[in-house]
Amino acid sequence: MTRTIDPQRQPLLGLRVVEFCTIAAGPFCAMQLGDLGAEVIKIEPPGGDPMRAWPPLTESPDGSRYSENFASLNRGKRSLVLDLKEQGQQRLARRLCLSADVVLENNRPGVMERLGLGPAGLLAEKPSLVYASISAFGQEGPRAQQGGFDVVLQAFSGIMSVTGSAGGEPVKCGVPLSDMATGLYAAFAIVAKLLAVRAGGPGGHIDASMLGASLGIAALQTSEYFGSGRDPLPLGSAHPRNAPYQAFRAADDWLVLAAGNDRLWQAVTGVIDRPDLLADPRFASIGERAANQAALKIEMERALAAAPAATWIERFNAVGVPCAPINSYSAVLADPQVAARNWVLPMTLPNGADIRTVGPTLGLDGAPPPLSGPPPALDGDREAVAALLDREEAEPVP
Repeated sequence: MTRTIDPQRQPLLGLRVVEFCTIAAGPFCAMQLGDLGAEVIKIEPPGGDPMRAWPPLTESPDGSRYSENFASLNRGKRSLVLDLKEQGQQRLARRLCLSADVVLENNRPGVMERLGLGPAGLLAEKPSLVYASISAFGQEGPRAQQGGFDVVLQAFSGIMSVTGSAGGEPVKCGVPLSDMATGLYAAFAIVAKLLAVRAGGPGGHIDASMLGASLGIAALQTSEYFGSGRDPLPLGSAHPRNAPYQAFRAADDWLVLAAGNDRLWQAVTGVIDRPDLLADPRFASIGERAANQAALKIEMERALAAAPAATWIERFNAVGVPCAPINSYSAVLADPQVAARNWVLPMTLPNGADIRTVGPTLGLDGAPPPLSGPPPALDGDREAVAALLDREEAEPVP
């Protein structure tokens, strides 16, 4: 596998991550580290990460198929299949872990210990190792042994209680928010721990839970409950403390408007030619507008019905009022801003099919990190990884 190397934008070059993860949160975490230069060796069970079977499955000219979902979370990695129930393969996995700077796993608590690959044993042998565990509820506590996918944690954590419209059926966020937030939390903690190791400190065990991450990103909702004693409620696209700050219907389509202060509200009334709304006591302050936003929405949509959404977006942008169309993914991926940032990149799958993917989206010194490489073929790096280990163990680094 060819890796693009750019030391200026890949600060984790030279570090090795051994990943024992499937589906989303763990693979997403490891991919972030790989995008920043780390070498990621993905240990897969016999049959591979189940996400390899998720559609869309893109065919190559020879008829073989490869999951674009899997590719989107596993670019730039090496793949090695190990049956960790076999002692010989456990020993190989242990050798890999002890060669690494980071071990990342997302099994239920206790599984890695039973396989002889738990954090205590590995850290005893290599104190500088950073060992990160991702789980649904955390490594300890009464729910530690419960499993959970993204929708389960969106429900349990309260996210679904504030998602959707008042009185509607429960809905989850359309993006796997709990999975991806946990992956980012874990990556952040790993990098922080690596900095401590580089400064001469020990490694250690990171416990990243989907429940903890889901509560962590809900700081506004939890603080609303602590401060008021009331549960936050679903408000559709509206905001509990700001208005106008939601989706509105124009003559032909919807647009989102976010006028979160008095200056922007004054600009809105000018654009829609409704200066009388400034004198309306129901809308005299941010608090009054939020308390009366159902009435405000009626007044806003009466005015917005006079022109298409694109016209209003142009007018609001002209006076600095934040607004946007409600884009489909086809629309946003074709937007000139995305093109200017060079975020959509070509990639060739292991089966030879050419696809597009959203690459790294961070800016480092004026540009994103390079694409670390394509996703791996299942067990496609067995010989290379074995040779790498043999070479390193025969020629230990001083």
